Amino acid sequence: MIRVAAIADSPIYLVGLVHTLKTAGMTVTFGFRIDEEQLSWDVDVALLDINSLTPDDGLSYIRRLSGRAGILMLHEDRVDLDPYLYAGACGAISIRESARNAISTIQAVASGNRDIPAAKGSQPARAKTAGVPLSGREKQVLYQISRGLTHGQIATRLGISPHTVDTYVKRIRTKLGVGNKAELTRAAITARAS
Repeated sequence: MIRVAAIADSPIYLVGLVHTLKTAGMTVTFGFRIDEEQLSWDVDVALLDINSLTPDDGLSYIRRLSGRAGILMLHEDRVDLDPYLYAGACGAISIRESARNAISTIQAVASGNRDIPAAKGSQPARAKTAGVPLSGREKQVLYQISRGLTHGQIATRLGISPHTVDTYVKRIRTKLGVGNKAELTRAAITARAS
């Protein structure tokens, strides 16, 4: 049985979502805002409404949850999903998505798929550019990551600022289609071995 945490800003939407997921045989824990308590929930998939996240803590929560659960962002159309995807979310579902598509997306994430395109015509940045070759400098940064260096060490070694390293890492994640640090490190080691 798939265990889902659903955090949504709209009570009416949340009631409908919980009913839909329970009807599909899923166990659902839910709330209106994410906080420290929700970070301890033992779930397979976390559905997080972008509107329920505070600007200061939202991305931090995603980073902390991404190692333990697949994260799908619930969003209204025309929202920039990049910050959430870079923080570790594996995709998004529009609040206008059909129940059948939402359920199949949740099932895919629960079964281990961590590269889910966003619904309703918008796609995550990493899905748009996945497969694009890395630049020479991006390859250098990826090589240093494979050696276990921190961003600060990479910056010193390559003679660039830590902010520039962060920018390269974001581009690398997008191009390789990886969402969190563990996936990036695995990709770096795999690239080094080949």
